[in-house]
Amino acid sequence: MKIILIRHGKPDISSWGKLKASELHQWIESYNSVGIKKESQPPREATEAVTNCNAIVCSDLPRSIESAKALGIKKVHYTESIFREMGLPYAGWSFPKLSPDTWAVIFRTLWFLGFSRNSESFSSAKLRATGATEKLRQIAQEHGSVLLVGHGMVNRYIAKELLSSGWQGPSNPGKKYGEFGVYEYSKTLRSTGARS
Repeated sequence: MKIILIRHGKPDISSWGKLKASELHQWIESYNSVGIKKESQPPREATEAVTNCNAIVCSDLPRSIESAKALGIKKVHYTESIFREMGLPYAGWSFPKLSPDTWAVIFRTLWFLGFSRNSESFSSAKLRATGATEKLRQIAQEHGSVLLVGHGMVNRYIAKELLSSGWQGPSNPGKKYGEFGVYEYSKTLRSTGARS
């Protein structure tokens, strides 16, 4: 069985100025509503890797679905919210004003430390990634191979789940847009590894 995890292309979001923390939700909503930039083409290696996948899975966000089209995929078999990116919290602070990218780093760090206001908690997000991994395993078992056109953090946690249950592949499927990782499971490899 084979599962390929690929990160979506570069989102087509306009440049935002500095924001208050209380305004960050507007940027998050905008980010989640856009597709990918027209010039955001996947690497040739990614296009080649996904050509023989029997099932295609996307999150329900436009940047995931449009990235599948950019890969040359004609039909997406599963589109589900369980594969969305892990939520980003925000607060109601009226100062200071910072760029959205700076706020994202601050709030993601706080999120790892337990702050989850206006978002799912870290523990809830990890549980969702576990459920997403199980769904991908089921699809791979049914179809032999599956591609998830997913998101950076959720892909990394799915990869961790796969590796911890005997799948072979890279520890990180890739942080950059269009980067991917291939994960394979073989009962023969698994039983051979257990004997050594």
